[in-house]
Amino acid sequence: ALGPIAHLPEAVQRLLDPAGFDPIEKPQPQDWLAVQTESGQTCREFLRSHPNFPDERRHTICLQPLEEFTGNGPALSRLQAFAEAFFSLRVRLLPALPRHGLVGVADRVNPESGKKQLFTPDLLKMLRGRLPGYAYCLLGVTMTDLYPDPAWNFVFGQASLNERVGVYSFARYDPRFYGDESVDPKERAKLILRRCCKLLAHETGHMFGLAHCIYYRCIMNGSNSLPETDSRPLRLCPVDLKKLYESARFDPGARYAHLRDFCREAGFDDEAGWIDSQLAKLSGSRK
Repeated sequence: ALGPIAHLPEAVQRLLDPAGFDPIEKPQPQDWLAVQTESGQTCREFLRSHPNFPDERRHTICLQPLEEFTGNGPALSRLQAFAEAFFSLRVRLLPALPRHGLVGVADRVNPESGKKQLFTPDLLKMLRGRLPGYAYCLLGVTMTDLYPDPAWNFVFGQASLNERVGVYSFARYDPRFYGDESVDPKERAKLILRRCCKLLAHETGHMFGLAHCIYYRCIMNGSNSLPETDSRPLRLCPVDLKKLYESARFDPGARYAHLRDFCREAGFDDEAGWIDSQLAKLSGSRK
């Protein structure tokens, strides 16, 4: 799946060494790969799919809040900082939409949760009309639940890859959505931030053309539930790291150092420690 790497800079080759990455586990009943048949995407297949690459004109990831975020949601500046570290691209946080910004977007009350939901096809249409010319992609984010079809219960997000727009909800990442008030407020805030970073990395990864990963434990693994999502690491496996490098051509050491610093500040100590082990591979390497 990884394909040849001898043509890549030595630093990149060292960081693509499969040592230190865990193979994907055998799926448990109801896990994503237990109910979905996926053949995986090799690096060669990724390049043959001709995904959208950032270029001199379209070089910025834009985050578009669909409403003002309150204390119930993640700090958007933290998500901006994470996305910049993870994708090594400029990330611009746009002003929240005004109240009239969602005029024409259908909504409903979910019969199970009793909470308001927004209709994603209408949101994608609205976002297409707001896509800046300099944007690599425009990602709408909201704390309101979403649904993609009247027959569906909910969806965490939906994207139109060719048109470079997507919309994602963080509503169900807060334990209080399910009536759980037992989580300590500081731990709840850290849990919500980690879950939101995972969603942002995974779904934006799809915007870069990365399919679901079936090879290693990876942020691009598919997921059927919050427990399955929580078990995924906040990192790319060597196969998907190579794909992202082919797209963004970042400095691999600088990217990892930036991401490590973010993880330390966020309290993601396990991820920061793992990144340190990867950076140790670069000792004595030539770029």
